[in-house]
Amino acid sequence: MDDIRDSLWNSAIDQSAYGDTASYQNAVFEQYKLCVEMADRVSARRNLSNTFFLALNSAIVTVLTAAFREAHSQVSVWLLLPGLVIIVSVCAAWFALVRSYRLLNGAKFTVIGALEERLPAYAYSRAEWRALGEGRDWHRYLPLTHIEQWIPVIFAVAYLVGFFSVVL
Repeated sequence: MDDIRDSLWNSAIDQSAYGDTASYQNAVFEQYKLCVEMADRVSARRNLSNTFFLALNSAIVTVLTAAFREAHSQVSVWLLLPGLVIIVSVCAAWFALVRSYRLLNGAKFTVIGALEERLPAYAYSRAEWRALGEGRDWHRYLPLTHIEQWIPVIFAVAYLVGFFSVVL
């Protein structure tokens, strides 16, 4: 947190540049609100991408189930292999995207926490996180990213199991 704190504040601008404490605090608060809004937007984009990948994979499963219900013994392994590589790659991309969004939001919440040091309360970053047990007890709070990261893995494993059940 110290390295974030050191890189967060512009050393050329301090409270005296704003003339009075209220103006400075207002500027900090406006930047804080912007950071919180941007963190929320990243979460919304993450949810949208998860919806896209979940719909895509559900459609793939539906098509594969319908197509191979009767004809699975007549399909060449060499025809299925490129498709398997593609859909497992889609799952890998989904996993990487979820991880990227998790890291991006983690960084944003670290910055928000550093900004809160200049505000009267740590309402958003520290107090809320502590109220949730800091994600240590899954009975109390299970962070969404812990669930999200397993869904693409589950789909990829299901595709691999399905492929090998058709091949063998």
